[in-house]
Amino acid sequence: MRILITGGAGFLGSHLSDLLIAKGHEVVAMDNLITGRVENISHLMGNPKFSFVRYNICDYIHVDGQLDAILHFASPASPQDYLEMPIATLKVGALGTHKVLGLAKARGARLLLASTSEVYGDPLVNPQPESYWGNVNPISPRGVYDEAKRFAEAMTMAYHRYHGVDTRIVRIFNTYGPRMRPHDGRVVSNFVVQALKGKPLTIFGDGSQTRSFCYADDLVRGITELLLIDSDKSFAERTNRASFLTKSDQPLSETMHDPVNIGNPRELTVKQIADLVLKLTGSNSKIEHKPLPVDDPKVRRPDIRRAKQLLGWEPKVELEDGLRKTIEYFRQVI
Repeated sequence: MRILITGGAGFLGSHLSDLLIAKGHEVVAMDNLITGRVENISHLMGNPKFSFVRYNICDYIHVDGQLDAILHFASPASPQDYLEMPIATLKVGALGTHKVLGLAKARGARLLLASTSEVYGDPLVNPQPESYWGNVNPISPRGVYDEAKRFAEAMTMAYHRYHGVDTRIVRIFNTYGPRMRPHDGRVVSNFVVQALKGKPLTIFGDGSQTRSFCYADDLVRGITELLLIDSDKSFAERTNRASFLTKSDQPLSETMHDPVNIGNPRELTVKQIADLVLKLTGSNSKIEHKPLPVDDPKVRRPDIRRAKQLLGWEPKVELEDGLRKTIEYFRQVI
């Protein structure tokens, strides 16, 4: 397959490029480098199966040659980024998604949308299944990211239903690993960088809020399996409808075009994560507390039964092992 990855120079886009090329596919990475970095893909430059285009996907998109699939990952994704670039975040979720869906329709290409666990907002249900509609404040500062992704999901399903575009939606939960930006404002990167520099680890609130972290290799493996699964027949063969129920006995999505959670269901408090980073780095840094941001989710944990049954996927990398690899990466780049 020849695959376009928007946001291809980003943290996840670059890892996806690696895996897809390793599987024999050709990748065109497109990125405007607002949050993506050429360093993430420099090792792929010169590979005949890889090409890079610097471009803003909110403009008209044209890609020469055959195009079999599009992975739409372009968007500011960390709280720091989308709070600093609220309008750009909304535009790429709306205009950018519209452009890539139009390209997929014109080329007969399969499109996979990178959505997010943020569509669940500050959830009143834990863990969060795909059937949960969420608890989102659309006018809060972080609402620009939540609503951009919710709109992108709605647009993607509209193109599937009205135009027959072959689509996939992945709801990505907190992810970590090499190639995270050192100062992107995310929990793991913040803690690791602060610990390695001997600075206090910043916890917002009392640290009792929970998060679930998935290592990048596990995440891109699940995304790739979702992209490459072929048909609703294959979906039906993989799933057991009798066990495909939530606690409220409501059936989950019944076609592969509906959203799939990809994440690690191991749930820890932010304070526990900080303590683990301190242990693994051997740092003597202290912990300092700051006020909790507006509408910060109290819990975050994926229900991954759908991914298990549809894809046969579940995470394999233990948090401690993934953190060690991430810490080693940051030792080299900061």
